[in-house]
Amino acid sequence: MDTVEVEGIPFPQEITVSKPLSLLANGITDIEIHFLQIKYNAIGVYLEKDNALAHLESWKSKKAEELLQDDGFFQALVSASVEKLLRIVVIKEIKGSQYGVQLESSVRDRLVSVDKYEEDEEEALEKVTEFFQSKYFKPNSVLTFHFPTTPGIAEISFVTEGKGEAKLTMENKNVAEMIQKWYLGGESAVSPTTVKSLADQFAALLSA
Repeated sequence: MDTVEVEGIPFPQEITVSKPLSLLANGITDIEIHFLQIKYNAIGVYLEKDNALAHLESWKSKKAEELLQDDGFFQALVSASVEKLLRIVVIKEIKGSQYGVQLESSVRDRLVSVDKYEEDEEEALEKVTEFFQSKYFKPNSVLTFHFPTTPGIAEISFVTEGKGEAKLTMENKNVAEMIQKWYLGGESAVSPTTVKSLADQFAALLSA
């Protein structure tokens, strides 16, 4: 099967969970410290292509730069009932607990800002943070977030060398939405390269 390389890491063009999902965007998370770029993860965004395009019809013939600055576009992508999968491959090793804390604080802040952080959300988010607590993100470990068409579910999987696959199913609509937004949420997302890649791809596909 064809693959796309992101920072030398191969990503399959297609992944099938219940239906074949196409690799529609990729990028990295990185940080710059004293002019040094440190790359943490490579990211692939897989979507049910035709269904996603149907949901985003209203953005036909917009340029990539316009999409990039349009929060409404990314919101529509996140809330569309389209099967999505985020495949995240570790480049620089960190403790799973560090990743869990980043995810938790980002998701919590987003929920608080829209007044949707209640007891249920707190519990669901705690489960996710606990899942990462005991993990160690060695290079080439693979973390997957799968969002089925049914809203409100995130299936999380983590595979690292020498260990079996660890899985967690988290059921909470608001938390699932904000995890998606952390990666796919336009200008406020964690990976600008991934968001730019999404805008480029959709601009091309929607004008085809």
